Amino acid sequence: MAADKMKNEPKIDPQEVLDGIVEWVSIESPSHDAGAVNKVVDHVEGQFRDLGLKLERIAGRDGFGDILECKTPPEMNGGDGRGILVLAHLDTVHPIGMIEKDLKVRREGDSIFGPGIYDMKAGGYIAYYALRHLIRQGKKPRLPVTFLFIPEEEVGSPTSRARIEAAARGHKYALVMEPGRDGDKVVTSRKGVGRFVMTVKGRASHSGVRHEDGRSAILEMAKQIVRVEGKTDYARGITCNVGLIGGGSGVNVVPAECKAEIDLRVPSQQLAEEMTHWFLNLEPIGKDVELTVEGGMNRPPYQKDAGIACLFSKAQAIYREIGKELADVPLTGGGSDGNFTAALGIPTLDGLGADGKGAHAANEQIYFSSLLPRTYLCARLLETLE
Repeated sequence: MAADKMKNEPKIDPQEVLDGIVEWVSIESPSHDAGAVNKVVDHVEGQFRDLGLKLERIAGRDGFGDILECKTPPEMNGGDGRGILVLAHLDTVHPIGMIEKDLKVRREGDSIFGPGIYDMKAGGYIAYYALRHLIRQGKKPRLPVTFLFIPEEEVGSPTSRARIEAAARGHKYALVMEPGRDGDKVVTSRKGVGRFVMTVKGRASHSGVRHEDGRSAILEMAKQIVRVEGKTDYARGITCNVGLIGGGSGVNVVPAECKAEIDLRVPSQQLAEEMTHWFLNLEPIGKDVELTVEGGMNRPPYQKDAGIACLFSKAQAIYREIGKELADVPLTGGGSDGNFTAALGIPTLDGLGADGKGAHAANEQIYFSSLLPRTYLCARLLETLE
């Protein structure tokens, strides 16, 4: 990147960005460990306090960590009214101890490894650094900015969704700092996510002496699994995955109960409604068994509309300032908190974080080469959106 193409001074220091990311990553924070997540919240809260933002910390519930909201004060805003909502989550899927075992923080060439570094502590820190970068230059956003840090996005944001949606209604744009994709790409649409729990009740009996008296819940579930998985339709963008299953009480007992948890992904609200109706109206295949299905859509579909297309065009123009071309991922199967904001009609740009690979895996990594352009993009979006 040519130095003369950098409009902002002082220049963004990618090593400084990386050092800050590593600080966040070094505090492990699995979703279900509220204490661990809150240690990261403490750290982030202190950094935004030092920038002079107005802070509100909402106590966690149901075993999850706290929600942190950071708002630019009036003297830092270039305008009033509806502004920019920046979304990031501080939880990860990795258990405590990964940083000492399979995901030690290390650099190998362009790749830096660590638990949650790609999904998505790098993106969260980039957003913080972007605002600090403007402040250090004596600049300010043209619109009010709210940073909302979520403690349990990886498990569907069950305690944060209402806060996210309430915040989104008061903002003009939403910038989601989830990981970048496949080089210089961001996300402009995501599939909706549904979660269902299927329970089968049969009748227990001795598997040797009175096998004929039993009604196997596992056998019925096996038939239902074939039915459910058969609804996957790649042409229509529908995937159904039976991801967890459990049942039975002993190898010599005809099983009386079996339970399965199912993941659904769909690209449109119409298909979300169609598939939800199908799931909730399933009936038994075998005789003398009971079948119940509970659940629904966890995240609504996030579809690229005119507002999102316009926001993406603004981002493309910014990227061209540094001689790079920004593309978008037309539809990704992974959900994010951006699904909530987009479904409310708020122009939402997602996948603004660092590029890399290995989300949720033991090789999770970001690319150092992506830190400067991604931070520049975020800083200029905060500076220029109006």
